[in-house]
Amino acid sequence: MKHKGLFVTGTDTDVGKTAVATALLLSLRQRGLDAVPMKPIQTGCLKHGDDLIAPDLDQCLRALRLTPAVEEAEWMCPYRYLPACSPHLAARLARRPIQLRRITAAFRRLAARHDFVVAEGAGGVLVPLDERRTMLDLMRALALPVLVVARPNLGTLNHTLLTLAALRAAGLKIAGVVVVSTKRGRRGRIERDNLASIARLGRVQVLGRLPYIATTKIFRATALHFSKDWKLPTAVFPKLGKNRVTLFQALENARA
Repeated sequence: MKHKGLFVTGTDTDVGKTAVATALLLSLRQRGLDAVPMKPIQTGCLKHGDDLIAPDLDQCLRALRLTPAVEEAEWMCPYRYLPACSPHLAARLARRPIQLRRITAAFRRLAARHDFVVAEGAGGVLVPLDERRTMLDLMRALALPVLVVARPNLGTLNHTLLTLAALRAAGLKIAGVVVVSTKRGRRGRIERDNLASIARLGRVQVLGRLPYIATTKIFRATALHFSKDWKLPTAVFPKLGKNRVTLFQALENARA
């Protein structure tokens, strides 16, 4: 299999990256794929004794009902910072700079033990890691197809099209866009047109969506229902031929 993972990024912070990564992992694991999460850099960690708990990774693991060994938990989140701020500032305050080689080594270890790794970024694509590097540099280092998470509502066109342009300029392969409703309410004409405009102007596949999910109680069932039909373009998995297929068909064919 050429790619043993996907990188999930967003058009902004709090757009639903963790929800999409978790939904994807739930569906993959339900189909028998040994897929695991990775949150390379987490700011806004919670202090528990001497340990820092990465909330995004912790939320994902609880939904998956996974309890990784201490060693693997470290690989899943190599950089944990207490302040809820940009990675570059959190790293500076902690006096613990981010080293891309440490993250790529952790990814390789996870990929060697598991079928698939879903890595979730922090914030958007141009979030700085230090004085010169951004999240794009991390994506390039991991060399994974990138799944973009976007909002459906007003303002998403500018944010999403800028994100897609930055990814292409960096030479990264775009797996597609998943749209997440982060607020209650039904989709109207604006939201429907936004999705069509993203696909047309962004020259990208809108792979699917997740509705607003009010409680963790219904997250698993809702996420599984909506994510089962997400699709990947064949450019991500060249063995698939000319037709778009569901994500899970893509993974199975690529592993054959």
